[in-house]
Amino acid sequence: MSALPAYSRGTAHLHGPDALRAVPLVPRNLFLGFLTAYRAVISPLYGDVCAYYPSCSAYAVGAVQQHGAVKGAGLSAWRILRCNPWSHGGVDDVPPHKNFRHALTPRGFVVPSRKD
Repeated sequence: MSALPAYSRGTAHLHGPDALRAVPLVPRNLFLGFLTAYRAVISPLYGDVCAYYPSCSAYAVGAVQQHGAVKGAGLSAWRILRCNPWSHGGVDDVPPHKNFRHALTPRGFVVPSRKD
C-alpha cells in the first residue's frame, strides 16, 4: 500500500535530458517527500479523524503537486484551519491549476512533461 492517494500518482519518469528542466521543481518535490514520509509514519497513528475527503494530508499532496511548494502549503494551511470540530466536512478537492504542465511519477513526484 502506498502512502499516497491513487490520484496523486502517475506513470512518468525523469529522463536524463529533462534533468535541467526539473531543477525548478526541486522545492516542490522536497515538500512532497516530506508529505509522503508524514503520510507513511505519522498519519496512520491518528487514524481516520479528518472531517473532509480527501484527508488533510492527501489534500496537501494534491495542492503541492498542482500549485507548487509555496501556494500548495498555503492552500494546505487554509484547509487545516477549516478542519475543526465545528465544520461540517464533506468533499473538498484541490482546485486544479488551469495550466498544469507537468507529469507525475509513480511515487508522486512532479517531473517535466515530455515534449515528444
